[in-house]
Amino acid sequence: MPSISFKQQTDDDFYKARNKALVNEIQHFLNPEEASLIALSDLKKILKPHNETYKGMQAVPVSLIVGSEGRYKDFDNQFFPKNAHLKARWESIDRAHLQNVILPPVTLYELGGLYFARDGNHRISVAKARGIEFIDAEVVSLKSEIKLKPGTSMKSLLKQIINYEKRVFYSETNFGDITDYWCLDFTTAGQYDVIYNHILTHKYYMNMNQEEEISMQDAILSWFEKVYMPVIQVINNARIMGKFHHRTISDLYVWMIKYWDDLKKKFGEDYPIDLMAQDFKKTYGTGFFHRISNFVSKKLLKRNIDDGKTIS
Repeated sequence: MPSISFKQQTDDDFYKARNKALVNEIQHFLNPEEASLIALSDLKKILKPHNETYKGMQAVPVSLIVGSEGRYKDFDNQFFPKNAHLKARWESIDRAHLQNVILPPVTLYELGGLYFARDGNHRISVAKARGIEFIDAEVVSLKSEIKLKPGTSMKSLLKQIINYEKRVFYSETNFGDITDYWCLDFTTAGQYDVIYNHILTHKYYMNMNQEEEISMQDAILSWFEKVYMPVIQVINNARIMGKFHHRTISDLYVWMIKYWDDLKKKFGEDYPIDLMAQDFKKTYGTGFFHRISNFVSKKLLKRNIDDGKTIS
């Protein structure tokens, strides 16, 4: 008889957790990535940790476990189960909790002060569903300079990383004090390193045929006035920003400089910047509804092909 009640309880617990995942998915249907569990590999690509350190056994706050190494498609960003095939394993762990069975520790990676499941995803899911605050874990730390606050999506963590990169760039270069320009902002990580390399390249050319070394301060100001701002002026004159919603003008600067370099390799160093801007706008600046139309058309074409139909 007790086993029947346990079965009923674990059934109820799983479907409650499963329904929470479904509601979460519906609430974020316009931005499904905001309801997705964070993949450790995605964060590693951005932070590029240098080495691993074994930290041993720890009692880890469940609220700090925000992602997974391999099972990020099976659970949502709250670690609720998304798929029915997880039911048997999930319920067996839930039953162990009901029967006060001690489970083996989970194994986690720590990166930036947050934790990611290596093994034990179902145990973490059940712990979150039951409101358990701490879980025993064997931890391997991945070295990173940045410390992150818990976030429920990759987008929220990315914003923290970009803000950190901006603080470091402005602090180490005195860029804001030199240029009085405080809105060098990006929507993707790693762009401040790109800007720094642009400045170093500009400094290299400034130093050619000079007897004395150009200072970094002079190089930054020269790059800002003679390289960055002229490109920004071209972007504004061509009204390109209206085609790139949710992006910054500094994003456009980096993309257009890369595009311009590619055109110069094809057509020569004298390829005009205004022509490049118009070509960039025409190639990449399609509007939202045009992109949606293309997306729907491709979906319809694929469905018709799958159904064996032809398009007339």
